Order: sequence, then structure tokens, then C-alpha cells
Amino acid sequence: MIIRVALAIEDNRLLGYLERKLSASDVRIEAIGGHQAVWEKLMRSACDVIIINEALIPGATEDGIIMLNDLPENPTTIVILDRDVAEDHAQLTAAGADLVLYGGISKKSMSEAIETALDSRRQYIQGRRFDRRGASEPKLADFVSESRAMQLFMEDVQQVIANDTPILLLGETGVGKEHLAKAIHAQSPRSAGPFITVNMAAMPDQLLESELFGHEQGAFTGAIRYRRGAFELAHGGTIFLDEIGEMPLHLQTKLLGVLQNYEVKPVGGETTIGLDVRVIAATNQNLEERINNGSFRQDLYYRLSVLTLDIPPLRHRREDIPAMVRRFVAYYRYKIGREINTVQDRALKALCEYDWPGNVRELMNVVERAILLSKTDEIGMAELPQAFHGDTTDDLNLFSGPSIDWQALFEKTLPEVQQIALEMVERRYLRSVLQKTQGKINVTAKIAGIHPRGLYNKMKRYGLNKEDFK
Repeated sequence: MIIRVALAIEDNRLLGYLERKLSASDVRIEAIGGHQAVWEKLMRSACDVIIINEALIPGATEDGIIMLNDLPENPTTIVILDRDVAEDHAQLTAAGADLVLYGGISKKSMSEAIETALDSRRQYIQGRRFDRRGASEPKLADFVSESRAMQLFMEDVQQVIANDTPILLLGETGVGKEHLAKAIHAQSPRSAGPFITVNMAAMPDQLLESELFGHEQGAFTGAIRYRRGAFELAHGGTIFLDEIGEMPLHLQTKLLGVLQNYEVKPVGGETTIGLDVRVIAATNQNLEERINNGSFRQDLYYRLSVLTLDIPPLRHRREDIPAMVRRFVAYYRYKIGREINTVQDRALKALCEYDWPGNVRELMNVVERAILLSKTDEIGMAELPQAFHGDTTDDLNLFSGPSIDWQALFEKTLPEVQQIALEMVERRYLRSVLQKTQGKINVTAKIAGIHPRGLYNKMKRYGLNKEDFK
């Protein structure tokens, strides 16, 4: 991540000196100086570290420090005093200043003290990120497999971890593209840096450019302060561009420029920001077909696909299903707090024979649902969805399909039966509408009366892939 430093300093010589001394590959200096609008600019700068002369803080100095500390970035605040009075230093520290410096010390001593504060800020950012990750950080061991196809695939993955070349992950919905991207990052030389994800399909086009590249204050209506883009946030680490095939053409051009020069210009900005970032993109679409129909740039495809990894779908490695079921049972048993110890042989056989259109994500959902519904210490057929009972033909007629196992339903509560019925009807309805619209997301969402993002989430839940309806 790039650390943004605001210098609100009246002495132009000191300002220039610190601007030169503090510059680094992961530090971006905003030299605000000491003009009249300094306070307003600080409030909207989105900086990690603010260095300011006490004289530039309006009103009571203590109140001003509180305002700075209340900014969304929770910045490190460094105040420069024009007097060396121990009591004043103590009062500003008590008010929340992270560092108070006497302006009369040498420039070298001042820059060294500030550089120490920058190191502390780096450690703060890393510590906050690792706390969020917790103990469940993805790792390549999650992809250990009995399948020869998957073993060969993982040998390819091991070959590409150490370098910084862009990676294009291919595979059906739910195969674990984001999980693999996180695992590659976690075992790469960039593991100490951030991992930032942007989903191209889950965001309106008009907001996506700002999300990726950031924007300056005043770049458009509502841009009241600087915003960091995902590329800036990913500096020193990895950015994961999910559903890259959904990226609008006009942004593909800008992304190509970023990948060629490794620098980004925020929306409304005049200067570029140098980047040190690895790009991993993913899609479940055929990008070559999209190139042929003019919806994806060929030059961008070549830039992204230097290293291409195609994750095998779950139905091509059924021998892995028993081990995966045991692992997910252990995970959700702990997460949900249920003493589920075994899976009945008949239920495990049904899980292994199912085609899994939603792949690993669908398997996880089925296991979690089974644990929630189980009234004993094991998972049986009664806890599996209707698709696993008898004929699983999924006719597109809304109310047609396999007969209902009433005996299994009698063992459940009415709310549980209502949830099962809702899922059956919802999945069949969405399949029917997607078939009618030939997989067009916006048209389907309009017919269904829901937001495209909501439709996208439901399709993921039910293992529905729009490519299957074209």
C-alpha cells in the first residue's frame, strides 16, 4: 500500500527538504504548504500521515488534533511547534498527537523522527490487515488432490508463484479462483503486502473507474475528498480482478495502460502514481469469443494471459469430494457450533455422483445447509437438497421436476420446509428467465424485479452460469 503524507508547513525550505528526504517507492507526498485553505485541504486529503505547523491549526489546537484523528484514515498526526516548552508538548500528546516536534531542531533530526513515524505507520497497516485475515488464510495446501488432473494443475501453479508476471485464472463459477489467487499471494514474495479484490460484475460502470484508479477531490459531483483506488491500495502486494470479462471497453484501455507502465492516474488527476503490484485476473467466460464479438480488447487479453491457469471443475475430480466433504464438515461444525461427526454412506455416495454445476462453492453451501438442518450427529439423505433425491432432472418448467420426498420433509420443521420450497422455486424461476433472455443479466434482472447485483449473487448461490444459456 502507498503511504500518503501531507506536509502542511509554512517554511518553504523545510517543506522542500522534507519532500525530498521522505520520498520513497511506497510514499506519496502532498505538499500543501501554508496557504489559507490548508485546513480544508487536509480534511479532504485522505492521507495516512499529516505533518502540520501548530499555527496552521484553526481554533484550539487540541480540538484540531481531535478532528484530524477522527478522519476515516485515522492518520498519524505530527505537530511542529515553534517553541520548546515541555508542558505544551505534553498537552498536545494528551490531546492525541502521535508526535510533537520542536521546529528549532535540525532538519536531519526532524526527518529521522518523521521516518521513524512512517515505519510505525507501515507496521500499523500490516498489523491491521493480518488481524482481519485470522487463522483461515488461504493456502495452496487447500488444493491438495487425489486427482491427477488437479495434481498437474498445481504443479503449474507452483511454477508461477515466485515471479510478478500477470496471471489469468480460468474456470467455471465456484471452482475457487479467488481462493487460489489468495493462496498464490500468501506464498509469494509479496505475502507481507496487501491483497485487494475488485469484482467487475458487482459494480456499476460509472463507479468502477473510481474504485480501480481512485479520484481527486472535485473530479465529479459528490467527490468531496480524495479517494484511493484499488491499485494504489494494492501497492507492494497483489490486486485480484474478478470477472474481468465484464469490464467495460473504455476501462479496458486504461487498464492496459496501467499494465504496460505500472502507473495509474486517478480520475480528475494530473499526475500519475507509480505502482509495484502483481495483477491476477479471473473469469468464467471465453475471452477469445468476447474478442471476436468486440467486447474485449485483444491486446489486453495478451497482456493478462502470459500465464494462464485453468482450474478443473469439481465433476472432473470426483475422487476429491469425500476429503472435501470431511474438511467442510469440520470447518462448519466449528463455525456453527454443531456436533456433527459423520456423513452417512448413502449421502456421501449421492454427493460424489452429483454433477456440481456450482462446483466447490455449491458443495460448501450444501454441507453448511446440511449441518444447520441436521437433528442428529450425522448428515444423511434427509439433510441434502431435493436435487440429491431420486431423479435430478431440472426441467425449465417452473413447477415441474423430481417428485418430493415427503417422508424426508415430515422430519423437518415448517420453516425448514418453506426454505427448501423457496430455494427450489427460486432456482427454477431464475433458470427459466435466463433461458428466455439467453443469459442477459440486465434483462433478466429487470424481468425478475431485482438489482443485477442481487441476481448475480443468487446465480452464484445456485450455481447458474449465464454462459450456459447463450
